[in-house]
Amino acid sequence: MAETDRPMLVSKWIIALTVMLPTLIEIVDTSVVNVALDNIRGSLSAGIDESTWTITSYLVSNAIIIPMTGWLSRIAGRKRYLIFSIMLFTFSSFLCGISWSLQSLVVFRILQGIGGGALQPISQSILLETFPRKQHGMAMAIFGVGIMFGPIIGPLLGGWITDNWSWHWIFFINIPIGVVSVLMATLFITDPPYMKRMSMKIDYWGLILLAVGLGSLQIVLDKGQMEDWFSNGYITALAAVSVISILLFLYVESVVDHPIVNLRTFRNLSFSTGSMVMFFAFFNLFGSIVLLPVYLQTLMGYTSTLAGMVLGPGGIATLLAMPIAGRLVTKMNPKALLGFGVVVASYSTYLMSHFSLDADFGTIIIPRIVLGIGMGFLFIPLTTLTMSGIRKEDMGNASAIFNLLRNLGGSFGVAFVTTMIARRAQFHEFRLTDRLTPFDMNYQIASHNAARAMQLQGMDPLSASQKGLGSIYGQMLRQASMMSFNDAFHLLSVFMICILPLVFLMRAAKGDTSSAGGMH
Repeated sequence: MAETDRPMLVSKWIIALTVMLPTLIEIVDTSVVNVALDNIRGSLSAGIDESTWTITSYLVSNAIIIPMTGWLSRIAGRKRYLIFSIMLFTFSSFLCGISWSLQSLVVFRILQGIGGGALQPISQSILLETFPRKQHGMAMAIFGVGIMFGPIIGPLLGGWITDNWSWHWIFFINIPIGVVSVLMATLFITDPPYMKRMSMKIDYWGLILLAVGLGSLQIVLDKGQMEDWFSNGYITALAAVSVISILLFLYVESVVDHPIVNLRTFRNLSFSTGSMVMFFAFFNLFGSIVLLPVYLQTLMGYTSTLAGMVLGPGGIATLLAMPIAGRLVTKMNPKALLGFGVVVASYSTYLMSHFSLDADFGTIIIPRIVLGIGMGFLFIPLTTLTMSGIRKEDMGNASAIFNLLRNLGGSFGVAFVTTMIARRAQFHEFRLTDRLTPFDMNYQIASHNAARAMQLQGMDPLSASQKGLGSIYGQMLRQASMMSFNDAFHLLSVFMICILPLVFLMRAAKGDTSSAGGMH
């Protein structure tokens, strides 16, 4: 390497560290509260349904802000808006930590979501501008480490802090990192000319419709299964409000001069196709990593620590796969890598669909590692192909849309699998119950063996018979639940493989037209 290249190389990595620090803590905060929910509920004297609003409120405000990021960056100036977002996220983390009631915590979580929502899109757009186009794969490997690592480390970190300190510290740990991030952003981030602050007419209707539409949608996805979906008037009304608001928003944004979200970006075929692939990729990822610990803890008797040990190696596999994919994406056709990642991710959930009540630790952990490898090889070429044809001036807007669809894919995936588990468990329970009759030979043998086992423990024949029947019914419920998990994993696998044809529609931009390497 020539001596003159060293300063630019150092500056790229400093910028990467500067934008990834706040992004990582923001992503961790989307999941860190989940494991501390019981402690928070007990400390603040709240009910179970009430306490879940500490999660929902953050997700709602986060979802609303993400697509506005490009527009807000143009109005305020990107550097100024980035620093403001980190400061708001850090200060609201402090407020969350000192919350004196559930209501105050929900309000402060909304503020935290508003501050954190912009960090992912801004980080991604700055990375793509800072690294030359030929190094976009490596830039996205850096970004992907935070995106993939956050949901894995969040629950583990939250559980450890809650058990050893208190739930307040899951918010307080953000403060020193936030302060360092503000200082680094002030020193090392510089706005390019097209991202300087500019005055423009505010699209009030777009702002209102976006907030109402996405806010309602996120509440529907988060609370739908709990409220039995559309049999509940509240969920039905919110769903109708969401659909109408989003449709009106799409119309308004297509006719105003300065839209909050520039939908013309979807005219780029690779971007629109890549955004759809990303939606279903995170649909699969979040659906599976939500199902896996539930299966382990409810059916297999794993502790939270053991369930975390199953998830952990998959995250490590992703971290190892991403740098490899980042290097390969510049040496071979990115579509081949992307297709490989889609197939591997689909195969992993297919393996999970064959889990049973007798599965050992190795049988469970291997599909999770396979999924980690698949997601590592999927994320890098997908982001590179999706963003390759986007102008630097439009990168903020495109990154905001891309991150919104990624997060929505995760939310839809979680809502889908939780609903599938509940519905299919009822279905299989009904079918299996039909066989629990005195006329079924297998049932006769099982009930006789169960009663005999109870009698050997010293029970009288009548009590032993009743206890044996209860044991058989309990096993039936476990089998019905296991079959529902198999169904959900199988459908995730099918959805994933169905997006493979979309890969062939994507095109990489010709040449390296970026001069962003020395921009900052």
